Amino acid sequence: MKNIINRLAENHMLSRDEFQELLTNITEEEQEYLAQKARDVSHQIYGHDVYTRGLIEFTNYCKNDCYYCGIRRSNQNASRYRLTEEDILLCCKTGYELGFRTFVLQGGEDSYFTDDRLEEVVRSIKKEYPDCAITLSLGERSYDSYKRLFDAGADRYLLRHETANEEHYGKLHPSEMSLKKRKQCLIHLKNIGYQVGCGFMVGSPEQTVDNLIDDLEFIKELEPHMVGIGPFIPHKDTPFADQIQGTLEMTLRLLSIIRLIHPHVLLPATTALGTIHPLGREKGILAGANVVMPNLSPTDVRKKYMLYDNKICTGDEAAECRMCLGRRMESIGYQLVVDRGDYRI
Repeated sequence: MKNIINRLAENHMLSRDEFQELLTNITEEEQEYLAQKARDVSHQIYGHDVYTRGLIEFTNYCKNDCYYCGIRRSNQNASRYRLTEEDILLCCKTGYELGFRTFVLQGGEDSYFTDDRLEEVVRSIKKEYPDCAITLSLGERSYDSYKRLFDAGADRYLLRHETANEEHYGKLHPSEMSLKKRKQCLIHLKNIGYQVGCGFMVGSPEQTVDNLIDDLEFIKELEPHMVGIGPFIPHKDTPFADQIQGTLEMTLRLLSIIRLIHPHVLLPATTALGTIHPLGREKGILAGANVVMPNLSPTDVRKKYMLYDNKICTGDEAAECRMCLGRRMESIGYQLVVDRGDYRI
């Protein structure tokens, strides 16, 4: 197995059979060897710096009905909200004072937030904080919409592909959604000039090892600037309420593999990872990740943006969250830095 891991570290790719072996037949000691290789690569490019992204979850309205998501339109139990532009700018002010230099505006696909409204928000943030990066995570939009927001000052865009296998995509989403369209959006975003992020859930219902290999091959082909992965965690008000959640071990393994196939990638240790294990984010960093995304949303709405059950940090003030994460990173030999945290070529 160490030969396979060494080959991955050298060539940044494996055959499907080798990926199959690595994903299914690895000992604890070999997984640690894999993580060490991923850490070494991350250190060569990014040192021991961990970049922070200030997450602002500004609307939990969504037109989509994805089977895994707690803010899906069919969830009648969701308590819906929208932040105003003033609310969003206040979150940015708090974040800036705490050392955040990237703000992530994340929301459901909410038709209230037209291009005009979003453009105004993006321009206002950029005018107030010109040294900061703005990341958007707003789902599927038209090429023209993406272009307008880019021209207004948005720098990055996160759009998880969720699964690179068409058949599996159909098991996670209603028929009006398509993997083809999702991939097309990612290509549009790259062509426009965004730093682009894709990603998927680990252990989502009916996911096979072959599906995961499809995801790895898609990441290699797309060469995104960011990849967001986290364990699937069920939500009680969705069709997947009784499904088994993804595992810590497989998520960490995939983080290490992604670091080795795409060495320069910006790789978050996600909140979902911290939700399934008390040291999940630390373990993610030690597996090769180099980004964390503390929540800057007002505390009174955090419990309403519940994509999955038992999400952590729903009550913490932004300052508490930032300081706590700083201490956690220092405990494993890393440091949170005041930096936009751009992709390094």
